[in-house]
Amino acid sequence: MKNKRPSLKKAAAAAVISVIVFAVTVLAYTLGAFDYAENKTYDLRVNLLAGFSRPSDDIILVLVNQDSIDWGYRERGWSWPWPRKAHAEFVDYMKTAGAKSVSYDVIFSEPSVYGADDDDLFVQSAAGYGRVVQTIFFGSQAGNMYKWPDDLDIPVFTHESFDAILPAFSVGGDKEAGALFPVDGLLYSAGAAGSITGRADSDGIFRRAHLFTLFDGRAVPGLSAAALLASGEENKITYDEKEKAVKWGDYTIPVDKNGAALLRFRGGLARYVPYSASEVLQSAEAYLKGGEQLLPPEDFEGKHVFFGYFAPGLFDIASTPISSTYPGVGMHVTMLDNILQGDFIRETPAWAGLAATFILILILSAVVLLSDSILISVAALLAGSALAAGNALYAYHAGYWFPAVMPASGALTAFLTATLYNYYTEGSQKRFIKSAFSQYLSPTVIEQLMGDPSKLTLGGERREISIFFSDIQGFTTISEKLDPTRLTSFLNEYLSFMSDIILDSGGTIDKYEGDAIIAFWNAPLSYEDHAARALSASLECLRMLEERQGYFEEKYGFRLVTRIGLNTGFAVVGNMGSSKRFDYTMLGDSVNLAARLEGLNKQFGTYIMCAEATLAAAREHGEFSARELASVAVVGKSKAVAVYEPMREEVFTAKKDIIEKFGRARDHFYKEEFSGALPLFEELAEVDRPSFFYAEQCRYYMKNPGEWKGFWQAAGK
Repeated sequence: MKNKRPSLKKAAAAAVISVIVFAVTVLAYTLGAFDYAENKTYDLRVNLLAGFSRPSDDIILVLVNQDSIDWGYRERGWSWPWPRKAHAEFVDYMKTAGAKSVSYDVIFSEPSVYGADDDDLFVQSAAGYGRVVQTIFFGSQAGNMYKWPDDLDIPVFTHESFDAILPAFSVGGDKEAGALFPVDGLLYSAGAAGSITGRADSDGIFRRAHLFTLFDGRAVPGLSAAALLASGEENKITYDEKEKAVKWGDYTIPVDKNGAALLRFRGGLARYVPYSASEVLQSAEAYLKGGEQLLPPEDFEGKHVFFGYFAPGLFDIASTPISSTYPGVGMHVTMLDNILQGDFIRETPAWAGLAATFILILILSAVVLLSDSILISVAALLAGSALAAGNALYAYHAGYWFPAVMPASGALTAFLTATLYNYYTEGSQKRFIKSAFSQYLSPTVIEQLMGDPSKLTLGGERREISIFFSDIQGFTTISEKLDPTRLTSFLNEYLSFMSDIILDSGGTIDKYEGDAIIAFWNAPLSYEDHAARALSASLECLRMLEERQGYFEEKYGFRLVTRIGLNTGFAVVGNMGSSKRFDYTMLGDSVNLAARLEGLNKQFGTYIMCAEATLAAAREHGEFSARELASVAVVGKSKAVAVYEPMREEVFTAKKDIIEKFGRARDHFYKEEFSGALPLFEELAEVDRPSFFYAEQCRYYMKNPGEWKGFWQAAGK
């Protein structure tokens, strides 16, 4: 039984490393080391998933774009800014349409340049409609008003249970904070007034919005909330400390510790299909004249309409997760959209992110220390990072901001720490094993030995394996033509590419004997498809050799012919030798048969030969083409086995007619119908070496009847 003490020691080390790494990670989190990267990965989530949520059908955006400005100058003679009567026409049309509200993301802080009468037109329309929302801006440098007008009777919020977070809604905590109001007529005729004051996160990105701004003791709604108040929504709000959310009638707005709601962005403003202001005004004019409207009134019925500027140089911009030049009106549209659909993003509790981080750290530490495989460790790191990313994406889709950077960073730190620990505690032993055996064993075997060096002891086991023998035809002649340096270079090149194919297929190199390669599959690691692996690797060796013939001929002056013998059967495999020097090798009759089949290729004129056991086992795991060559009893054996010549599919298809004729001739031969087999073999002899061999044998047995035993008895190795 394998000694469990090293595993217990590693488990203890994994626990200690996990605690240390987690403590460092918590410290980094507390100091805000992950904040910047977390914000950026959050923005990536927003962009990736923005298209998966649908904008509200109850919101319409109307923009003054460059086309609208050009139309106003061309058709109405309006220079910029437009006269206030343009807004009067717009508001009148929204009243006719039955829009729930019209919110202006524009501050009319100065009287109209067209005179007081022009202002009066807008004021009268707004007062007659009663649902126009005007804009107020609060800030330490804003305007020159520091008090809420006592006689201003427009809705603001009345709030309960906000004591714990109420200061977060004030204008920067600045007692000198001022306000920029619209002109009196528009302010007092408004159905509500909304704040457009926003606060960016620490990196300058606007991800959140406040439901209201506290000014002079009044909870002034944001532009989006003001739209609802103007449409008749009640103004009472309550803060639920347990749920960390603002309750407003049927609406629930989750907020953070600073009272801000984390917005779910739907994407660019184009997703709201903005209307051009000029098209709305043309429709209003056509409606009054009884003509056909581009945008009929029913398009706006029951909708919250936002009016803003979108011409170059006119509109305000904000850096958001969607864009660094996101129109400011989009923040207010998104806030109202989230309120209506109730799908704000919530921040997960800190303990949830810390718990996920600790679990990942513990898993990575344990995998690195207990697996002893760098591939498994790296795979665990990648899987852990992918899990952190996938969890963060899924959480966002479900409505939560779950941290991604902290768990991934913790996992990476655990991986590096555990890897360094492994390197310094066990590295020298593993490096010795790898250096000593990398030339002879497959990487998987080396990984096993490094994980359990106790396997480097004498002993073996009986198991089924697939065995490979290869040899270069005429190697003695080749070696005589090359000086030692070129011979060594040739062997290194030849053995390298052949061995790489074997090792890549999961095979184990038993040994090299000059130019010969001896290998096997299914030991020490088990492969159910070991015969298929062996056969595929053998065919690939011959294909690669054929592909490189030109190279060898040009560099060394000769073409190569390699013969391969394959067999599948039971053998004893294990570490065999003396107590000081041993090899991982194999013994048994199955091994001898594979060696004999390699030599039999020369007799039949083939390059690869396998026993029936190999072909049958391989075909259980894939399609393999082969022709039956003969029934052969090797040296020292009286029982014959069927042997086959495997082929790549394209070769088998190309030689299909030859193989069919060969099969008919072979059947005649084994029935001792030599005179019937001979003409068939002679017909193929010039293009098929096995047929040439059989033709000679037909002639021999026709002259020596009675000598045929019904199978071939190999006379030599």
